[in-house]
Amino acid sequence: MRRVDFVPRPHWRKQCEELGFTFHSIDGTYWDESAAYELSLAQVEILEDTAEELHRLYLEATQWVIEQRHFAPFALPPSAQQLIIDSWQRHEPALYGRFDFSWNGQGAPKLLEYNADTPTGLLEASVVQWYWLSDMRPEADQFNSLHEKLIERWRQIGHGRVHFAAIEGHEEDTGNALYMLDVAHQAGLSTQYVPIEAIGYDQQRRGFVDQHEQPIEHCFKLYPWEWLLQDEFGAHVGASGIRFQEPAWKILLSSKAMLPILWQRNPGHPNLLPASFAADLPEPYVRKPLYAREGQNIQIVGAGVMLESDGPHAADACIYQAYAPLPRYGDSYTVLGCWMVGEQPAGLGIREDATPITRDSSRFLPHYFIE
Repeated sequence: MRRVDFVPRPHWRKQCEELGFTFHSIDGTYWDESAAYELSLAQVEILEDTAEELHRLYLEATQWVIEQRHFAPFALPPSAQQLIIDSWQRHEPALYGRFDFSWNGQGAPKLLEYNADTPTGLLEASVVQWYWLSDMRPEADQFNSLHEKLIERWRQIGHGRVHFAAIEGHEEDTGNALYMLDVAHQAGLSTQYVPIEAIGYDQQRRGFVDQHEQPIEHCFKLYPWEWLLQDEFGAHVGASGIRFQEPAWKILLSSKAMLPILWQRNPGHPNLLPASFAADLPEPYVRKPLYAREGQNIQIVGAGVMLESDGPHAADACIYQAYAPLPRYGDSYTVLGCWMVGEQPAGLGIREDATPITRDSSRFLPHYFIE
């Protein structure tokens, strides 16, 4: 895997905005086409195989957790347990997720975590970098069938009207939700956007309604399950009959509590890192809160390194994971995000950060592959 310098396209900002990618320069530089990553077809196939294998292991572990009622490590409220069991037993379908890997193109990719509930970075991984490829490397290819697979997946799992919800005023979340709305619309579904804050609960109908008092039956939410369950209206979710995307059983996959469980069930697996609920791993290791996002409250300990990010989760339950150094290119540390749609690998998004902890200040760079 190589990092190759490029000259940015003259009108890339205008082109990005025409695609709905208005948050391309969040916090200064987010979309960065001054360089791109070159992979080989063989490397892409390794990523695909790894994602398929890990998705299978996650589903097997989820089945085990539910059968054994092994919910204690997830630190969830009691109300969440029945929601998880019910959604799993109803076979509520998943839509998408993103594995984050440490990998430089050699050896086995190492799983850092699975963003299985509310992954972002979708619009840039799907549409924006594809247009970059068409302009800059049209003779090459890209690990990217996200758009087509998302449309097909919505045809499989959607029915009636689907609402799409994100936090009002959060440009990145709203942009990702509106892109998902667009692919669902292209799949032939009736769609409606609703800010999370505008969702209400109708006591008489015993169901959730949008800003127009219309019932919400199926809702794609860019709002984490662990937040939803803490909200006042969260107590009504089970009885309301609302169907969320992602389903409640994906709380388990999105929690870092699954990492020690995976290691216990698959010790020595080449794509897994040793992980534990206790600080009993040899240094270097990483301390991760169960539900922290965007690199919050991550602590790297050992090997001459003591690095910690800030955030609101310092006192939360956590796990410990062996440290897999991110590949470094110049002054940047690189993480590979491999997307799943349904049961299929569907694309790659690459981010860089100035430190070994990938934060919301990271940059997104395009990629391509050659045979």
